[in-house]
Formats: sequence, structure tokens, C-alpha cells
Amino acid sequence: MLPQTCLLTFHGIGAPIAPLQPGEEQYFVGEDVFSKALDLLPVLEKAHGVTIELSFDDGNASDYRTGFPGLIAAGRTGAFFVLAGRLDQDGYLTRRQVREMHDHGMEIGTHGWDHVDWRTLDAAARQREFVDARKALEDVTGAPVTKAAVPFGRFDAGVLRSLKAENYAKVFTSTSGLAYRAAWFQPRWSPTRAFDPARDLPRRLALSQKIKAAVFAALRPVRYRYGAL
Repeated sequence: MLPQTCLLTFHGIGAPIAPLQPGEEQYFVGEDVFSKALDLLPVLEKAHGVTIELSFDDGNASDYRTGFPGLIAAGRTGAFFVLAGRLDQDGYLTRRQVREMHDHGMEIGTHGWDHVDWRTLDAAARQREFVDARKALEDVTGAPVTKAAVPFGRFDAGVLRSLKAENYAKVFTSTSGLAYRAAWFQPRWSPTRAFDPARDLPRRLALSQKIKAAVFAALRPVRYRYGAL
């Protein structure tokens, strides 16, 4: 069976408020572009026989200002991967906003604590990024946090094995491609400011992309040595 889930990851919508790390601004899309994408999703899902799911990384304020109400208006839900260390900071989500989104059916996942490269962590940093960040978000929502999104999309076998050892139910990356809904490893695609939903989305849903994703899904556990855990 071929993968039938397309995961889109937004990092920011509209103009950034908080200072950004180098290269991050290119991942902010216009509010009009986000709205067009939402309108187009049902058409594409029907035409290509797929499910398109939206997620949001970093916990920028636009998640609540634009992403959350857009999903509600469209009758959809989404997953918000929040940086616990930036809660209540200017330009980022507040604890109250995260709780409200969760209470309205949005998934809250962890993106870690400090937005650092997880390949470089020592034992203390792994505790903060994989354990403490999740606990902080669970304290906010009052519910288990079972999903993690890898910062920068940078990972190796060690990162994946550590996340497996911490019993995360699913791990989301920036590895482009379609996903199997039930799989532990979830590839996603991150639109940039040049994103044109009508142009870019159909080509990512083509049969050739489904076949390619199926091959990568079969090889990935062997390559990164996490399948046996």
C-alpha cells in the first residue's frame, strides 16, 4: 500500500514579530497564501485520494493569531509543536493560548526547549530537550505529549534512537515526502515564502511521489537503526 498522507509544516504566517535565527524568515508565508492553501486542501484531497494534515513548528505567535482560527474556520485540526523555553515570550505562544488550542482539539507536541540541533546534545541537554520540555507542555495542557518534531530537520540515528527510548509515539521531521499515517517516523514538507499552493501541492501528491515515499519508508528504519527498538 502506498502512503496517502501529506504533512505540511508552517513555521510562521505573516510578518515575524520575534527576532529570528538566520534563515528562518524564508519559512514565513503570507496570510493570504495560508488562506488559499486551506481553501485548496479539500479539492486536492478528493482529486488525489490523500489526507493533508497541517502542523506548525516553533510556537510563533502567528500560530494562535492566524493558524488556529484558520483551522477552526475550515473545520480542521492541526498539530502545534511548541518550544517550551519560549512560552510567554514576546512573539511566541503563551501558556493560556496553548491551553486554549488544546481545548479546541488541536494536538500539542514538543519541539524541544531551546531550538537547538539535537545531534549535538550532551546528557543534560537531552534531559532538557526530550524530557523537561515535554513535561512543561503537559503541565500546560493537562494531557500527555506523545509527539515530537525535530528542530531544523536535523537528525541522525542517535537522535531517533533517543526519541524511541523516551517513548514518543511519533516523530516528525522536515524530510520531504508523503507519510504512512500509522508510522512512527513522519516526513513533512515546509512551505517557504515562495509557496504557491495551486502550483506546489499537486506535484507533491503525484503517484510518482507516493512510490518514492514508500521506498524511503521501507529503507529508513534500516538506515537509521531505530526499527528494532
